[in-house]
Amino acid sequence: MVESVLLTTARIITFYGQRSLTNASGFFFEREERLFLVTSRHVLIDEPSKHFPDRLEIELHIDPDNLATSTGFSIPLYRDEKSIWRQGLDSAGGIDVSVIEIERAALPATTIYRAFTPEHLLRPGAPVEIGTPLLVVGFPLGFHDALHHMPVVRHAVVASAFGLRFQGEGYFLTDARTHRGTSGAPVVMRAPDAGSVLGDLPWMLLGVHSARMDLGTRDAVLDEALGLNCAWYADILLTLTER
Repeated sequence: MVESVLLTTARIITFYGQRSLTNASGFFFEREERLFLVTSRHVLIDEPSKHFPDRLEIELHIDPDNLATSTGFSIPLYRDEKSIWRQGLDSAGGIDVSVIEIERAALPATTIYRAFTPEHLLRPGAPVEIGTPLLVVGFPLGFHDALHHMPVVRHAVVASAFGLRFQGEGYFLTDARTHRGTSGAPVVMRAPDAGSVLGDLPWMLLGVHSARMDLGTRDAVLDEALGLNCAWYADILLTLTER
């Protein structure tokens, strides 16, 4: 038996042609029979670092009796020279979240995964206390259970007033130890009362991990890193997955 939340998240490798570029994290989101891969926008394109992949590959479980069996599933990022992903934008500018719709028919018939749905998003105004325990499910530095192809989790807590846009941006802060490769990971909270609505995935999806927060004025010799991270509010997915 494997906890369902571990099956929501897939390791992403970006490519330019046949050359691998970076490792990252992504997760599945389902809405009205449509399936999406969610990750950070900067995983798909990042102008400052000149990161311009043309496809990505995710690792899928394909044998319910043997989790050591997996396959790579390639997803092109452009069609007719146009990007196929959707990315967020609000009054403060760009949002570091993107979604790509996955053609279900193209997936191996025996693919095993779990997907978050709109039911896993918090209702507007639902209270989340400062210091609430969270999990960040991903692939830090590409590290994972390489035999069973499973992500690992890092413990986190809510570090800023949840529901407020930190410094006017569409994210909140988490306090957690994170690394490169965690970009695009789901930030989840155990559902207080899952009932039967959430089935075997009793987790609320609060955010999408983006990047570590740091101060430009920090003395790299005298001062430790803050250990804070940006998590974009997950309700952006309702906009990005509209028909």
